[in-house]
Amino acid sequence: MNATASTDPTFESLVRKTRVLSIIGALEGVVSGLAYDSRRVAPGDLFFALRGTSENGGLFAIQAGERGAVGVVTDQDLGNLPIPQARVPEARQAMADIATAFYNDPSASLAVAGVTGTNGKTTTSWIIRHLCEVVGRACGLIGTVEYVLPGRVEEATHTTPESVDLQRMLGTMRDGGFKAASLEVSSHSLVQHRVSGVEFDAAVFTNLTQDHLDYHGTMDDYFAAKKILFTTLAGQSKKKGRAVINSDDRYGRRLIDQLGSLPVISYGQGSNADFRASNIAAHAGGTTFRLDARGRSYLVRTPLIGLFNVYNTLAAMAAAAAMGLELRRVVAAAATIPQVPGRVQRVPGQRNFQAFVDYAHTPDALENILMVLRQLHPKRLITVFGCGGNRDRGKRPLMAAAAERHSDLVIMTSDNPRNEDPQAILREMQTGMKGAQYETFVDRESAIRRAVELAGSGDIILVAGKGHENYQETGSEKIPFDDVHVTARAMAEKPFAEMKETR
Repeated sequence: MNATASTDPTFESLVRKTRVLSIIGALEGVVSGLAYDSRRVAPGDLFFALRGTSENGGLFAIQAGERGAVGVVTDQDLGNLPIPQARVPEARQAMADIATAFYNDPSASLAVAGVTGTNGKTTTSWIIRHLCEVVGRACGLIGTVEYVLPGRVEEATHTTPESVDLQRMLGTMRDGGFKAASLEVSSHSLVQHRVSGVEFDAAVFTNLTQDHLDYHGTMDDYFAAKKILFTTLAGQSKKKGRAVINSDDRYGRRLIDQLGSLPVISYGQGSNADFRASNIAAHAGGTTFRLDARGRSYLVRTPLIGLFNVYNTLAAMAAAAAMGLELRRVVAAAATIPQVPGRVQRVPGQRNFQAFVDYAHTPDALENILMVLRQLHPKRLITVFGCGGNRDRGKRPLMAAAAERHSDLVIMTSDNPRNEDPQAILREMQTGMKGAQYETFVDRESAIRRAVELAGSGDIILVAGKGHENYQETGSEKIPFDDVHVTARAMAEKPFAEMKETR
């Protein structure tokens, strides 16, 4: 076990931490661990039978008992089982309540920032961690790219892990001497109660643009999911957390209007923003801007490029201030923000053109990164992108339209087609094209190699959609694939005889 649990907790003592409808059997067993996957149950574990999207967790309760589970928590009628069971109204909420108690409420001992929104979560959470570390507050990270824990870094499996895993990691951070944690909080995780039980010092809202409508259905439902983080913030018992909200975003303003008396720190370029950026200037080494906050003005220097990264930096600095960091030191720390993997990441290579990899996988994010690259004054901007299978189909033509508006050449390809026909995805993407020159390749590596083949002096290539991911999901397989490595290899293998001026 990687985090200190309560001393000899019993099934009975743990279920007191959540709402219970009924109990079958004697809840006397001592609980040594928590599990929601019957294949990973160890003797002494308490098993949570969750309702899955493809399989019913209740079917595995018997298997969990055979592997030594002391009992099961469920919101389903499982009938008679050989182990005790507690019926609850909502199994995921109960799991979060019990996990918080089992790991001794770790967020109470950490300064915690949670970042939600469509775009910018990863970069903002990375910046928050960096600011904490530079000013001397050891900080963990849980997000899309990786999990940073005391003494080790784990590859991320979910943007926001299930509550059992999240509370365990927070407990590991606390027990390992960390003083802070920076979390990406996805809309899925909020609906599924994964962060329930975490008390936040700062809850950040970056923006809201079309994404995940395959899951949420409508933008209003998507917004309602994001709002859960802030209504939860208002109900905290141990911390008086602050909401850090982008007041230049229309959904951000809507959120501010709906939060009532909850303390809000707004950020943006508007004159009424509590953390306000002005005099923004891009240069070869990054970006500078003036920050007006808390009655003072500061010159902020950051190695990151793009207006969206000004917003990400503003959000992170405001969150750091809400976590108790001294603003003057936070501003100084912004000058050394590290490169975030897969976010406007320059591909290494000695060529007379440049290539960047970015995670942009929504229409708004793709448009933003293309506008940033336009500011570098390329001779031509060549964009390679795809749209994921089994995801929001409505954004496919919108992404194509965004690529067309800001690119000189568009190459459309696959991006985790999953169980959909890649050709069918490409056809839906093409409906957004209104006549610009474009090419299509089902094979992503072929698309990238084509872009490199076409690139000439002064051009910029953008490979968008996958960012830090090192795999391609095709069917039920995850095939190794890394945009940065593939692009770098294609650049290295391009004959120098082809390195000529484009006409």
